[in-house]
Amino acid sequence: MRRAIGLAGRIMLWTVVVLCVAIVVLPRFLDRIYYTGPASAHFDTARFFNPDGEDTIAMPAGGSRTNFFVRYFFQQDGRPAWPTNVPITPGKPAARVAGERMVITWIGHATMLVQTQGLNILTDPIWENTAGPFGAGPKRVMDPGVRFEDLPKIDLVLISHDHYDHMSLPTLQRLWDRDKPLIVTSLGNDTVMSGVTSVARDWGGRVNVRPGIDVIVTRNHHWGTRFMVDRNRALWSSFVVTLPGGNLFFAGDTGFGDGKWPMEARGYGPIRLALLPIGAFRFVPGQMGIASHVGPIDAAEVFARLGASRAMAIHWGTFRLSYEARDTPPRLLDAVMKCRTDIGGGRAFVAVRAGAPTEVGPLLADPPPTAPVSRDQVVRCLDTPQVRALR
Repeated sequence: MRRAIGLAGRIMLWTVVVLCVAIVVLPRFLDRIYYTGPASAHFDTARFFNPDGEDTIAMPAGGSRTNFFVRYFFQQDGRPAWPTNVPITPGKPAARVAGERMVITWIGHATMLVQTQGLNILTDPIWENTAGPFGAGPKRVMDPGVRFEDLPKIDLVLISHDHYDHMSLPTLQRLWDRDKPLIVTSLGNDTVMSGVTSVARDWGGRVNVRPGIDVIVTRNHHWGTRFMVDRNRALWSSFVVTLPGGNLFFAGDTGFGDGKWPMEARGYGPIRLALLPIGAFRFVPGQMGIASHVGPIDAAEVFARLGASRAMAIHWGTFRLSYEARDTPPRLLDAVMKCRTDIGGGRAFVAVRAGAPTEVGPLLADPPPTAPVSRDQVVRCLDTPQVRALR
């Protein structure tokens, strides 16, 4: 008995020693330098930062980091239940969509297939069942809206940043091996995606796709990491794709920040379609947005500031990343848009069904100016029993 107790004690001691060594050694081992270059308005020669104020480090629910992770990973925050499997009917997109006709298919999360001008464009593709390292992380509750084998040949891939739910290296490798697409991203992410060839640009950088069609890397408000200790070693971004008949805007993953970056994107020309995130915005009951993720209220304001003709919702209902119920983001978006009486002229911001091809109408003329609806007015408009019941 004494021998067994002694053995158990030695095992526990060595376990503690190994853990202590790991805490000291692993962070240095996991840290990486993804980009080297001169200092800029958003790079200090070591790490990138949000020039409109760095508010993404604080815990989204407040309190200590340890308390947040314990409550989040052990789901001790009273969160509403999510379904374990959401049935869908996968779509089979056309091989190509010619001319100014535009068709989009939501694959899930931030992955959208955009087909126009004979180009097949894919945003932040992920076909994996989990969004994390080594097969860990949040599990997919909805199958991809298009099976990988039914995906048409992809010409252009946009990668907004290096978080696992947006940069899936296995998916990118499959796409590269099959199609050799042009992959465009922001600074440092090309190093993370070492198994594929990609083109990285700073905010404001431009990559030509073909005559008349460019990808412009644009500012948003977020952060990046693969292993926490490599935080902000690579840059995050949104994108404008210049197109005949009106531009495409892909917001990537973003908080509201100073709210000026949508107007910067608008400066590259009129936007026919914007892909805007609406989910993972609530970490305590009633929360309407966090520093790094817009919720439907702020997403609608981004839509208004972009002056886009239409917007499609992304970043919801696929991987559980936060507190809110699965269907809260689209239901809240619908309520918000009813409150935004200043967004008219046929403009619409909606969530679409995964796998269902959706035609995108032509660029709309600017509507007559109307009095803007403030955020406070939207919040008051949403103070209804139906909205308060959304968790």
